[in-house]
Amino acid sequence: MPELGINIDHIASIRQIRKDKDPQPVRAALICEQAGADSIVVHLREDRRHINDQDVLALRQAIKTRLNLEMSAASDIVSFACRIKPDQATLVPEKRKEVTTEGGLDAAANFKKLKPVCEKLESNFIPVSLFIDPDKNQIEAAWRLGIKRIELHTGRYAGAKNAMQKAKFLKQLKEAAELARKKGLRVFAGHGLDYQNVREIVKIKNIEELNIGYSIVCRAALVGLKQAVREMKALL
Repeated sequence: MPELGINIDHIASIRQIRKDKDPQPVRAALICEQAGADSIVVHLREDRRHINDQDVLALRQAIKTRLNLEMSAASDIVSFACRIKPDQATLVPEKRKEVTTEGGLDAAANFKKLKPVCEKLESNFIPVSLFIDPDKNQIEAAWRLGIKRIELHTGRYAGAKNAMQKAKFLKQLKEAAELARKKGLRVFAGHGLDYQNVREIVKIKNIEELNIGYSIVCRAALVGLKQAVREMKALL
């Protein structure tokens, strides 16, 4: 049974609608933990469009589970991560105008840029994960970087237009997870997962944690955050 990481970025997105103090991401994180979340995930974007530095600092001090900080390889973000020391740093691609992360990090093409970033984070005792597409070349690049964790991008599976596409992308995820485990990598997965499509992902035995946010926050708007997390946890 995979563990559940809750991404609370969209709690901060709601706050930013009015640029006010509520809802506070740290309070949401604590509710998620009470409901059974195994880790808390936030993306500190370069433009600070939702989660900001103070949110991360507050989370680092308050939560009892693990803090997974999604981040770009920008030098100031890396330096910030080294100061606050999250339990995991997940390197993700980042475009200023995107609504959400649009795909996996191209670790193969950006190998030389990523190598010193991974080394700096690891030297500060911060385990590094790469958010990558379920692709053999990307897994190979992650392994060559010397990291021990990856997160497989499930967006293409989640956005499949028909059963044939869904089966194709699910097969890619299964094969990628198996390859990564054979190389000694810990495997996480996430993006676009909801209360329906998560059921097939849960069956992939080599995936040890799923990171889910948007669908849970949407569900929480109707039934409350604690209940929404409990419902997802039960599916896992």
